[in-house]
Amino acid sequence: MERRLLLVFVLTFVVIILFQPILKRYLPQPAPPTPAQKEAQTPPQPQPQPVTPPQTMEQAAAAAPEKSVSRQATSESQIAVENDLYRITFTNRGAQVKSWIVKKFDDEHGQPLDLVNSAGAQKYGLPLSVWTYDENQRNKINSVLYASSESGSLKAPAAITFEYADRDFSVRKVFRFDDTYILQVEVSVSVRGSLVTAFPMWPAGLGDQNSPTSFAPSRIEYQLNSNVERLAGKKISSGGTQPGPFDWIAVTDQYFAAVFIPDNPQDASAVTLRNSLDIAKDPKNPQDTTKVDVLGVAAGNMHGPTPERIYVGPKELRTLESVSVPAITGKDPDLRALINFGFFEVIARPLFVWLRWTYKYLGNWGWAIVIQTIIINIALLPLRVSSMKSALKMQRIQPQMNAIKERYKKYSMRDPRRQEMNTEIGELMKRESVSPVGGCLPMLIQMPFLFAYYSMLGSALDLRHAHWLWIHDLSSPDPYLVLPILIIITGLATQRMTPQAGMDPSQQKMMNLMMPVMFGVISYRLAAGLCLYWVVGSLIAIVQQYIMNRTSLGQEMREMALKRARKKEKK
Repeated sequence: MERRLLLVFVLTFVVIILFQPILKRYLPQPAPPTPAQKEAQTPPQPQPQPVTPPQTMEQAAAAAPEKSVSRQATSESQIAVENDLYRITFTNRGAQVKSWIVKKFDDEHGQPLDLVNSAGAQKYGLPLSVWTYDENQRNKINSVLYASSESGSLKAPAAITFEYADRDFSVRKVFRFDDTYILQVEVSVSVRGSLVTAFPMWPAGLGDQNSPTSFAPSRIEYQLNSNVERLAGKKISSGGTQPGPFDWIAVTDQYFAAVFIPDNPQDASAVTLRNSLDIAKDPKNPQDTTKVDVLGVAAGNMHGPTPERIYVGPKELRTLESVSVPAITGKDPDLRALINFGFFEVIARPLFVWLRWTYKYLGNWGWAIVIQTIIINIALLPLRVSSMKSALKMQRIQPQMNAIKERYKKYSMRDPRRQEMNTEIGELMKRESVSPVGGCLPMLIQMPFLFAYYSMLGSALDLRHAHWLWIHDLSSPDPYLVLPILIIITGLATQRMTPQAGMDPSQQKMMNLMMPVMFGVISYRLAAGLCLYWVVGSLIAIVQQYIMNRTSLGQEMREMALKRARKKEKK
């Protein structure tokens, strides 16, 4: 075999030698080189190279020969950008964010809060990575080493450009920073010369979510003009496309948000992300875990490069009102709709502004809640008195109403004569100037204020980690359960002191116990700020009821209740 191979080589060499004269005779010969060409072909003499400072990866790539399309880094590096509000740390691996510290807020350990959810990011990706519908493309784009225009630490205003290119891919990501929570972002991805759909994304929750309860308020929210949608985790399909247009779309939790604001809302689309995460039920026992939904979103231009703004920061009313979104019509052109004050927003928002004004003078959110609760309950006192008067009038005519009902008791509910009973009772109430809703109407008027205050305190970022006496965080449950216990005690006292002449004594005893205990159980996991409002309101109600029981109105109602109880005992 080796001899045959050697013979082939020898014959090939002989053929090449023999064909040389034939080629020179019949093929055209190149013109002799000119002196200039000879000089150009002469290799230059080596010259000493000056010492230059190290180049960034972008400069090195730009200095490469034009025939090379490669643009990438050779090693991983980090770049930090900061202003007075945040410190963002980028890695050039994937050109994404490893840390997003918000300086004015701290975590449960008292350290500056990092809005990158470490558990979620480790499993599902880092913020400002790129979403593409092709998973292989997505994995490559978010794992390669990008050439960066900057290095080290930067102070805003600043800009960073990350670029990557090889034979198939070309990716460019530009980030611009100023002195606010807003970033300007531009992303474009080409595959074999054709643009592909590529969205910047915030894939896996927010950094203040560290317990099962903190994941519960998480939402995907978006706004188009006056319409705001808030999607809970159960309504979200992971990888599902949310078609535009929209003015902004965000992943939010109770107090923070990552918001994408497209430059052109008409061309905007988004991809919603929902994944599961194992979270410890109790930090002291990390082995005992439960599954929670971690939400994310990617947003951008479906048909080309994506230019947009990104807001990452607190759901703080004053801050959100400062972020202009000029595309919004029919509502305030800013991000204030991120704060959900609920159905009674028209009441809750002024209450919050008032609470913030009170805090400015007292310097403590707990005492601000106490003062505001006292004022609200004093203002609602006339409604409480009106309710008692209406109940008393109703009890005065109760015997006559019972006599009428007794006469018609023998008729079935479908008998037409039952209508005569209702007519007689109506005439009696009209004659005695008693309104059938007189006792309920004052309470109905109070209810919007109660629900508005509840939603307002639940949305107030200012209560997060706010101290008051033994409580270290008014936005979290009372660690010593003092306030829930006080809710039960004050509820029992209020029920016992309030005359209820129209209620059966046995039913009254049951309600006197059940209602306060039920409220105490409900308040067990409520924020301490809400429980504080509840307790202070109950204490004020006790004082008011004590005073009212000393009036002629209160004494008459108590006497009627005692008479009813004695009649019940005789039976």
